[in-house]
Amino acid sequence: MPKKTIADVQVAGKRVLIRVDFNVPLDKGAISDDRRIQAAVPTIKSVIDRGGKAILVSHLGRPEGAGYEEGESLKPCAVRLGEILGRPVAFPSHDCIDKAAADAVAAMKPGDVVLLENLRFHKGEKKGDPAFAAKLAAYADVYVNDAFGTCHRPDASMVAVPRSAPAGTPRVSGFLVEKEIKYLADTLQNPARPFVVVLGGAKVSDKLPAIEHLIPKADAVLVGGAMAYTFLKALGKNVGTSRVEADKLGVAKALIEQAAKTRHDLHLPVDHVCSTQFAENVGDIETFDEQIKDGFMGLDIGPRTVGQFGEVIRKAKTIVWNGPMGVFEWRPFRVGTESVARAIARATEGGAVSIVGGGDSAAAVEKFGLADRMTHVSTGGGASLEMLEGKRFESVDLLDEK
Repeated sequence: MPKKTIADVQVAGKRVLIRVDFNVPLDKGAISDDRRIQAAVPTIKSVIDRGGKAILVSHLGRPEGAGYEEGESLKPCAVRLGEILGRPVAFPSHDCIDKAAADAVAAMKPGDVVLLENLRFHKGEKKGDPAFAAKLAAYADVYVNDAFGTCHRPDASMVAVPRSAPAGTPRVSGFLVEKEIKYLADTLQNPARPFVVVLGGAKVSDKLPAIEHLIPKADAVLVGGAMAYTFLKALGKNVGTSRVEADKLGVAKALIEQAAKTRHDLHLPVDHVCSTQFAENVGDIETFDEQIKDGFMGLDIGPRTVGQFGEVIRKAKTIVWNGPMGVFEWRPFRVGTESVARAIARATEGGAVSIVGGGDSAAAVEKFGLADRMTHVSTGGGASLEMLEGKRFESVDLLDEK
């Protein structure tokens, strides 16, 4: 069933507790990428523009839960959000549930925004502690989940807070979570065909459940990145010193056989850009067909593979991409990832629906200036991958149905 969203709830004069995902990268205290803050703005504006009081909670980084840590404070996020909204964002104290925080919430007027301090300064957040959750829930006349990047986690703010909210308290999704579910779950239940899945990244073990879930559903699965070498090794190819997960060779071979039996196309690289060193500017770089020479490691897909993958993508009507084709951060090994990204952008402009999983894939399309040419770029790395695996999220199941 579709879930209610913040648009379905009357918020005038009400305290609206919004679980946002402001887990942004900081460089010497300055935010280096504010996409996650920007992604929450439509939900926040929906509340304050209708006379609601927006109380924001989030985590940042991985503090130990032993109290305030200046380096992982959300204060820079309060400053940046205020700049985006063009109004002050209150940031009351070093603690999200102390008296200063409660007093700030009690003093709010319609249209005000308060951001409380990092939830993970308390051990109760990661532990899903009901007592900690009850203190957060006491702030809320309405609970909103707009933190897709954390939807797969059983943290207190994601699960215990909506559970402990008093009966009758609306529990709804924000616009970001609504959009993520629309593309990562609803679209993939009945995708327009051909349906093509592009998977990359370092480890087969990270993507194994997604591959197993998607092979029977997809018309074609394209595998690149370091994870491809476990599959190629399982086929008896010489992969040189490329990264291989030896304990996954049997699983990789079984997946190749499954794809063959069910007539689902599993495409592996047919050539490779390789180096003798895992480094950007050191080592001998060569391109090999099929067999990689001893002493060389694959760090990107080669030009023939780029062409073959591009041809499959060109015909697609639904495309899901999760994981780069190589070490795209280094100039000699960026061509494969950039070429796949451009092929997906062109297919999107031709009418395909393209869904880019979070993490490295999202970073790649941003780096190449292609994010705006994709249908949807997810804000959640781990969450988007788990949704591609077909998993259900308790944090979403708890929300009110339309």
